[in-house]
Amino acid sequence: MINAADTVLAQRESDGNPLRVAMVGAGVTARMIALQLATPVPGMRLVAIANRTVENATQAFFNAGMARAELVSDLDRLEENVDEDRASVVEDPNLVCQAGNIDVIVEVTGTVEFGAHVASAAIRHRKHVVLVNAELDSTVGPILKLHAERAGVVLTNTDGDEPGVAVTLLRYLRSIGLNAVAAGNLKGMIDRYRTPETQREFATKYNQDPAKVTSFADGTKLSMEACILANATGFKVGQRGMYGPKCAHVREVAKLLPFDQLLAGGLVDYALGAEPHTGAFVIVHEEHPRKQKELAYYKLGDGPCYVFYTPYHLPHIQIASTIARATLFGDPTVTPLGGPVCEVITVAKRNLQTGEELDGVGGFLAYGLIENNPISASDNLLPMGVSEGCRLLRDIPKDQPITYADIELPQGRLCDQLRAQQYRHFGGGTRPEQRIKSNR
Repeated sequence: MINAADTVLAQRESDGNPLRVAMVGAGVTARMIALQLATPVPGMRLVAIANRTVENATQAFFNAGMARAELVSDLDRLEENVDEDRASVVEDPNLVCQAGNIDVIVEVTGTVEFGAHVASAAIRHRKHVVLVNAELDSTVGPILKLHAERAGVVLTNTDGDEPGVAVTLLRYLRSIGLNAVAAGNLKGMIDRYRTPETQREFATKYNQDPAKVTSFADGTKLSMEACILANATGFKVGQRGMYGPKCAHVREVAKLLPFDQLLAGGLVDYALGAEPHTGAFVIVHEEHPRKQKELAYYKLGDGPCYVFYTPYHLPHIQIASTIARATLFGDPTVTPLGGPVCEVITVAKRNLQTGEELDGVGGFLAYGLIENNPISASDNLLPMGVSEGCRLLRDIPKDQPITYADIELPQGRLCDQLRAQQYRHFGGGTRPEQRIKSNR
């Protein structure tokens, strides 16, 4: 399907019938995606951007060489612009979800609550959804995938982000008869106690959001990406937070992860400080002596585990492949197999006091760690993705996981409703609010 997409897209370009893509979000990553899609990708058009700050959406089109994006506020005008190949900017994301002539919604906000509303609206209106939003996918991806299946559309994370790079490689390796036993990221550094203040200078230098940069540095984003990968492969973590062996080159990681765990259902993990310093890897196991000899001849090592890797990840470029596969073939790049395999739990960054309100992903108060779902469920642990706005009911020591019993949830959030549905449908236990009450 990946290799067929170029032919089909070229034909759609020739026929004047491109895929029509709308994007929600206009931050740094979204602007990079807009530039790539609008320059343009053959057989594909970015027709609209929805953003709460419409000036940022207009700037995203302008940066991509489309200076005449029109600000619209009604559905008829939006659909007319799409038909006439005129770019549109909207404040309300529901408009792009409702537009009958838009094929796919790309969600690039990095938010959980707002992103949940966007994805749910798109699915209700039978739009394919591409998530450039690890925060949302790792929190409620399984239940959103179920809703998408029932609506007959695709929900997928994207190629170019590490989970998509890893799963694309893994699927290829399986298609040629290799036995994948692990997959993961490459990571340069982790310091669990970084904050938006420590990361402010770096964020300013690269025009990034300090909280987003903090989530990279404190390992929360890594855990969320590994969670997406686990949910898409069935692989688990060998220990809370993963092993993350330090090595000079990613090929060394095959000998640094526990062999028995690799063969007992597979692992998601990461290599720390390893060349090529970017991309994703997959470990395969081969026990046939003759095949081991051949792999050694081709410089892959002595085995019995071998590392294959992709030495780049380019979300703003590779996303075009995901859009095409989802829309043309109904093929998700990376999506949950079923219920959650792993979760990302909330852990105190410092000693926390009763009454403090958690500030979410990339904040001052907590970091996220990946954990296997059965442990997270049995220990009543609070998912990092829903932590923002939760008020603490007791003191929490530094580095202690926070449970549902430790917090008061904000009222009326869709993300909590989706979590409750996810618990009920996939057998994860009682509703979150019942888990809070029962543990006080």
